[in-house]
Amino acid sequence: MRAVVCRAYGPPESLAVEDIAPPVAGPGEVVIATKAASVNFPDVLIIQNKYQFKPPLPFSPGSELAGIIKSVGPDVNGVRPGDRVIAITIHGAFAEEVKTEARRIVPIPAGMDFVQASAFGLAYATSDHALRDRGHLRAGETLLVLGAAGGVGIAAIEIGKALGARVIACASTDEKLLLCREHGADETINYAAEDLRQRISALTSGSGIDVVYDPVGGALTEPALRSLRWRGRLLVVGFAAGDIPRIPLNLALLKGCSIVGVFWGEFTRREPDRFAESIGQLGRWFAEGKLRPHISATFPLERTAEALTLMANRQVKGKIVITID
Repeated sequence: MRAVVCRAYGPPESLAVEDIAPPVAGPGEVVIATKAASVNFPDVLIIQNKYQFKPPLPFSPGSELAGIIKSVGPDVNGVRPGDRVIAITIHGAFAEEVKTEARRIVPIPAGMDFVQASAFGLAYATSDHALRDRGHLRAGETLLVLGAAGGVGIAAIEIGKALGARVIACASTDEKLLLCREHGADETINYAAEDLRQRISALTSGSGIDVVYDPVGGALTEPALRSLRWRGRLLVVGFAAGDIPRIPLNLALLKGCSIVGVFWGEFTRREPDRFAESIGQLGRWFAEGKLRPHISATFPLERTAEALTLMANRQVKGKIVITID
């Protein structure tokens, strides 16, 4: 089978598409014929040895895919060859066939094609876990989304609206902010051209925000935290800016606010029942038309390095997807 292979840590252009032996399902495992695999920011980090999970070399990157179960190993119940599924793999998804644990797959929701499905699981499930489970976002509250035009950002906007919140989307260009409005954002802030705190104050009549969804980190985190209301929640989702911010903890004391970690991968392993509930709710919202994954581009397997370069350069709106015949 063909697969994208990382043999030495480095930039996307160091990857190659190679012919390798197809996987064989062991106990508790399935092999999936991949139809589509979306590109996520951790895929850029893992090939540079900058991610918390460090698979041994060589390996195939790719953390999320949709496809058809080809075979199942011993001790696998509830799924069978021919089932259409989503799989969260951490690595390995950029290949024609992928082996993964059966417990890490979920059925593709009704009415969803493979490209949409490949862009659905990680972004939407991360944002749902963040906003409902960790942030306790409620109807009538104000949600601020940083990096709002990315995959998890678009998901956070849509889930925030599904929960009845007022959503303020923040991004670095007016073009990205237009996309955010198309997906339901009530207000927008261009943080490359506007002062973040001043604009938040103007949009909230000085009262501030209830929840910050932060997959960016860097210089944006502290001004967003300073804009929280009493009992506000800062959701630490990731550090796409590349810098982990140093937060003055007296701010948490003075505001009575919470700084909450969102580690979705560990959540799925430790709390599989709650993860299953999350996927079920997301499927219902999709069926109701409240969630619409935004696919800005698709690439064949041979152009995976190009897709990863766009992600590394933060030039992606919504999600980009690798399609496999």
